[in-house]
Amino acid sequence: MADETPAQNPPMAAAPPPPSSATVSDSDSPAVLEKQDPSPTSHVPAVSVSVTESVSTTIAEKEEQAPPPEPAALEPDSSDKGPGKEELPPTPPPQAVELESEPPAVTKAPKEENPPAPAAETVVISESESQLPPAPAQQEVVTESESLAAMMEKEETGAPAEPTAAGTTTTTTTTTSAQEEVAAAVEEKKVPQNLGSFKEESNKEADLSDSERKALEELKQLVREAIDSNLFNSESKTEENPEKEKKQESKEVSIWGIPLLKDERSDVILLKFLRARDFKAKDAFVMIKNTIRWRKEFGIDELLDEDLGDDMEKVVFMHGQDKEGHPVCYNVYGEFQNKELYQKAFSDEEKRMKFLRWRIQLLEKSIRKLDFSPGGVSTIFQVSDLKNSPGPGKKELRLATKQALQVLQDNYPEFVAKQVFINVPWWYLAFYTMISPFMTQRTKSKFVIALPSKTAETLFKYIPPEQVPIQYGGLSVDYCDCNPEFSDADPATEMTVKPGTKQTVEITIFEKCILVWEIRVVGWEVSYGAEFLPDAKDSYAVIIQKPTKMTAKDEPVVSQSFKVGELGKVLLTVDNPTSKKKKLLYRFKVKPFCD
Repeated sequence: MADETPAQNPPMAAAPPPPSSATVSDSDSPAVLEKQDPSPTSHVPAVSVSVTESVSTTIAEKEEQAPPPEPAALEPDSSDKGPGKEELPPTPPPQAVELESEPPAVTKAPKEENPPAPAAETVVISESESQLPPAPAQQEVVTESESLAAMMEKEETGAPAEPTAAGTTTTTTTTTSAQEEVAAAVEEKKVPQNLGSFKEESNKEADLSDSERKALEELKQLVREAIDSNLFNSESKTEENPEKEKKQESKEVSIWGIPLLKDERSDVILLKFLRARDFKAKDAFVMIKNTIRWRKEFGIDELLDEDLGDDMEKVVFMHGQDKEGHPVCYNVYGEFQNKELYQKAFSDEEKRMKFLRWRIQLLEKSIRKLDFSPGGVSTIFQVSDLKNSPGPGKKELRLATKQALQVLQDNYPEFVAKQVFINVPWWYLAFYTMISPFMTQRTKSKFVIALPSKTAETLFKYIPPEQVPIQYGGLSVDYCDCNPEFSDADPATEMTVKPGTKQTVEITIFEKCILVWEIRVVGWEVSYGAEFLPDAKDSYAVIIQKPTKMTAKDEPVVSQSFKVGELGKVLLTVDNPTSKKKKLLYRFKVKPFCD
């Protein structure tokens, strides 16, 4: 990885003037999209980008080696025609069959409020016919369970039998053998069907319905009476000196650092409890009262400053944000395959309690960074990685999980924006099918279940690729270790390389500069090459990297740079000869040219 260098504005040189308006050419040639120049005095971009798709080189070579088709029937010679012979019409030429396919998926990363100064991009997409039919678009698989503690209850009775299909999806991936196709179809059938994605409700009072607004006012009145009567404080104390307690003045009560009756942020807290109890004010008040008592018994205020070590930092950690600004929390259950770590966390009740305190401490610190204003982000995006998870057979883990889920369910209402399970094994699918009938629609709508082959694709639907950790298919790395050229603030472009096609990212250079880029194809198994093509006719192409077969064992991200001393184009080519679509990520930046 190259050393990180602050992005600077490269000196702008003369370049061809851009067109006056955005145009799209609709013809057999690649479609060209050009951005309109915002003003006559604005700077000309140092580079522009285009993406083209063509048939994979491997497939094209196979076609060339294939035997030519049989010649069509010859037309009868005119000399054979006579007055007694009927003239036959000529044999029509074979008609070309146009395959219906979707255009290559190109997702632009979200724009920053203050974008860096270098290079504006112009993205151009063109597509040629693919020789392999593309795989149908996958349907999003969404499910959820609000009470996983109930799931743990079911587990204790024994491992469930593998269920029948709860639903099917239309997604299939073209494979090289019929057996693989059947296996993939069976696996897909186990995945629950899309039940609709959860959309967070507004916390603004103006957006509440009349009944919801009435319930909020009723709950605020109950909380006010409890504070005035010192109910929240007296419940946690002993009755050794009741007279002293009566003389104590009522004081403000806070949860997660937010007073319950102060401003709009207080309403957001109360709405969480109301939604957890279907806007039944009295039930929500009981939940608040129990939560305040539990927080004092558990010692939350002292817990925040307690040193519990860093042994579990790879098990649960916060990393990045999703596309809507929610902080993302990763839960990596496969870390418990380490027997020493497993014993340290779960071998007895004391260690399980210490693990629970560590988990609650992390959650409390994360919650206090949320924005509890009515239009702010007050929930967390959860990702649970079940790869190599010990599974339901580990009694100690099952007990600890059940205990943690019960605490979270009772005392942290409506803090999950989305719960995504990745690398899901068969036993979880069986489990989910068994407990699904007992879940509400609201609960199911927060869950997303992704099989191992769909992990990166699923995460990219919700989290920008530059924010996804490198081990899950993204570009985000530990900057303290390798000090890369790019950071999470540098947006990446995501696109799909269809089976049997070749994608070429063309970066046109309008001035001397140093071009730095990162490129990744999730899982690789493709060929990647890079070259520079000068505009001058008497110049030669420069091979930056000759086409190389990249496998899953290679470095997940390729980082390269090229010193551009003359105008031309940098071509990044990905050739996918396989029968599976691939996710391509890339990003680049322009740095000043130094002689």
